[in-house]
Amino acid sequence: MTTKVCSFCGASESAENPILTGGEARICKMCVTSAYDIMKDKEQAKFKAMDLAEFSPKALKEILDGYVIGQEDAKKTFSIAVYNHYKRIFRQHEIDDDSEISKSNVLMIGPTGSGKTLMAQTLARYLNVPIAIADATSLTEAGYVGEDVENILTKLLQNANGDLKKAERGIVFIDEIDKISRLSENRSITRDVSGEGVQQALLKIIEGAQISVTPRGGRKHPNQDYVQMDTTNILFVCGGAFDGLDEIISRRLGKNTLGFTGVKRGEKEIKSLVGEVEPDDLVHYGLIPELIGRLHVVTTLQELSPDDLARIMTEPKNALLKQYQKLFAIDGVKLTFESDAIRAVAEQAIKRKTGARGLRSILEKVTCESMYELPELEGYEVVINANCVKNQEKPLYIKLAREKKSA
Repeated sequence: MTTKVCSFCGASESAENPILTGGEARICKMCVTSAYDIMKDKEQAKFKAMDLAEFSPKALKEILDGYVIGQEDAKKTFSIAVYNHYKRIFRQHEIDDDSEISKSNVLMIGPTGSGKTLMAQTLARYLNVPIAIADATSLTEAGYVGEDVENILTKLLQNANGDLKKAERGIVFIDEIDKISRLSENRSITRDVSGEGVQQALLKIIEGAQISVTPRGGRKHPNQDYVQMDTTNILFVCGGAFDGLDEIISRRLGKNTLGFTGVKRGEKEIKSLVGEVEPDDLVHYGLIPELIGRLHVVTTLQELSPDDLARIMTEPKNALLKQYQKLFAIDGVKLTFESDAIRAVAEQAIKRKTGARGLRSILEKVTCESMYELPELEGYEVVINANCVKNQEKPLYIKLAREKKSA
């Protein structure tokens, strides 16, 4: 029996170095491993060149400006945090000394629909890194009904198409982080499995550690296969509305009064106090000090005004009105929203306190009747004014003049 020889390196087959045969070619285990390492290095070099060659904090903010209206301070802070995070991963070695740059995770505080999730999604898409978005309200301590904290990392691995190295450079966005605040400022003597218990479970993951992850998710059991994921280079972004935090800050700053005159603060002034948040305020709210200490960058988002919401419907690259106009155009119908209608939609969203997230549901209701008749409206213009929004009046249908075909 002839001994198999590798066509690439000439090594003979052995128990430690088996050879695969395909057609007239043979390749040994060592050559397969070397080829894999070479291809991985090329992919990583490609990732580094793409991420670091052109982007800067200003470039990242310009990207956000195309999708997120307002929130200038929050966009700047977030852009700097993301830039520093990936600079820490890929360029730290450029200066040869004993210091090591630590990871800076981000905490976003702002009302619902103000753009927290959209900012994380936008930059993750631009940087071509996987992102996992998780809702903290569904998480529980290990062993209790609900999702384990490690399932967040499973989502990240799945979104990276199983590429562990790519997942380890991804972004995790944990929404509704304020909903897992503990029941009181003092440590609980009973089990708080969906509040303080989840915060404790998040500590090791957020700081950076080797975590056993189930590739397919679900509950852990002894016979399951695990993947070891290093979270050191994963950027964690936590977001929450933190309703009532402004009152805590107001009490710290001196009850509900301004200055020596004892003038009462108005509602708008109290809401704007969120920008003055300090770690102690978050402890009073119900976050444990250990978690706050791992969320180094804190940025606040302001409640959107009617003008902001009107701009959100018209200006961004994926603006809602552009989406609806495209839906109508596919059926050969022109959709026109008058300026007073756009303002009326924005004011309704303010009343509902749903922010930008509530705009779509209002537009769906306003366009529902036209959408139902859309296939029969080819060649028409649908005009929606303020009365259509406020009083549910039927939109105006205008027959469009046909363009004359040139001879």
